[in-house]
Amino acid sequence: MRRRLLLLTGATTALVLAALLVPLTLLTRSHAADRATAEATARAQWVAATAGPVLAGGARGVTDVGQTMQSVNGPGLPRTSLILVDGTVVGAPARVTDAVRLARTGRAFTYEPPDGGRMVLVPVHGAPEGTAVVQVALAERQLYAGVLTSWLVLAGIGAGLVALGLVLADRLGARLVGATRALAGTAVRLAAGDLTARAQPAGPPELRLVGDELNRLAARIEQLLAAERENAADLAHRLRTPVAALRLDAETLRDPAEAERIATSVAALELGVDEVIRRARRPLSDSAPTADLSAITRDRTAFWLPLAEDQDRTVEVHTPPGPLPVRVPRDELAAALDALIGNVLDHTPHGTPFRVTVRSRGDAAELLIQDDGPGFATSDTAERGISGAGSTGLGLDIARRTAQESGGTFTAQSAPGARVTLTFPAHTG
Repeated sequence: MRRRLLLLTGATTALVLAALLVPLTLLTRSHAADRATAEATARAQWVAATAGPVLAGGARGVTDVGQTMQSVNGPGLPRTSLILVDGTVVGAPARVTDAVRLARTGRAFTYEPPDGGRMVLVPVHGAPEGTAVVQVALAERQLYAGVLTSWLVLAGIGAGLVALGLVLADRLGARLVGATRALAGTAVRLAAGDLTARAQPAGPPELRLVGDELNRLAARIEQLLAAERENAADLAHRLRTPVAALRLDAETLRDPAEAERIATSVAALELGVDEVIRRARRPLSDSAPTADLSAITRDRTAFWLPLAEDQDRTVEVHTPPGPLPVRVPRDELAAALDALIGNVLDHTPHGTPFRVTVRSRGDAAELLIQDDGPGFATSDTAERGISGAGSTGLGLDIARRTAQESGGTFTAQSAPGARVTLTFPAHTG
């Protein structure tokens, strides 16, 4: 934007200056020629007025006129000649031309000869033999003396005005671009989840209006999100009562093994409800904690292993021996793993083996879950609410959001069987 504004200002200023300076340069040239012609005419008239009475004195007068003509033909001055009636030339060399013959009729005039320059002819009255003629010849350089200097001055003025326009446009562009970038920075912070970000309205009225509306939008989003999180926390809190009733019912069972199994499930449900409440209460500005992808993968696979064994499945787990931290909250990573492993157990035939692999990929960590089942029923496997097996269709979407919200990627393929790959940015701090 800043560069385009500079180009627009420079082009506009140059066009305006060209429209003004081109006629001005032509006027300067014409003015220089008129001034030189006026000076030459004044010189010729002075010589004619001086030579007339002198020539009336005869031969002695011609000698005096010769001295006068030497004084007016100094270096750099126009060539001044006195052409007598008999064709004798006093002063600068000259020829008797038709213009000279016309001037002898008593007319003073100016004309431009074919070879360039300008001639001024003035008749001299008073000579006894007839009319003599004073001729002043202006060369091109004398006729347009000073024009080049004037043009250079005008060009300098034009260049200065263009430079001044560019400086002013640059300052204006810097102000506009700075205000726009500040708004964009605030929008980026809001998009990243920092709802405390506010713009400082600056620049022209339109950008200040955008900044005010952006601040109002941020405040409204913060209010709506806070209300939604409170509603989620309240709803989760209400679940505690039926969960507590289930735990009491589990304790009354006569079969100890069955009671322990149900109590374990109820305890896991209670932990899930508590986690929902904690997450709903957690400020969005909190930095995302890190989790050990290897450890959580082994833990969640071990959790699902009894059910896999009941279904006669072979489970392979490959993880690095050491920790592999990623920038994902532990509970979200565990939920994504549970969703993916649960999908395998729920939507593939009993006895279908599956593999869970964790590996490092440079500055990223990769989680791969694949099975030997029939694969995905539809191509839109990661779309929220879409499922080809009669479920809610939220499992793969949970995994996808977990990966993408952390800055990673999600891919799901059928080649053959199901193959789901999640990448997470590795935590290097």
